[in-house]
Amino acid sequence: MDLLGLDEIRDLLGGISKQRATIIVGRKGFPDPVVTLKMGRVWDGKAVRAWIAENRPNPTED
Repeated sequence: MDLLGLDEIRDLLGGISKQRATIIVGRKGFPDPVVTLKMGRVWDGKAVRAWIAENRPNPTED
């Protein structure tokens, strides 16, 4: 199972700030988290990687 938290998503997006990552994961069309725990939201890694490939092919550019 491939699960990601916000910090892992930040890494996939080129090490962007936590604030910027929070904005991106809140956008319409970003995959919904599979669960929200006390430590935060958790996403399906496969869905997040597919979204990044489609929407941000060069994640270091914004």
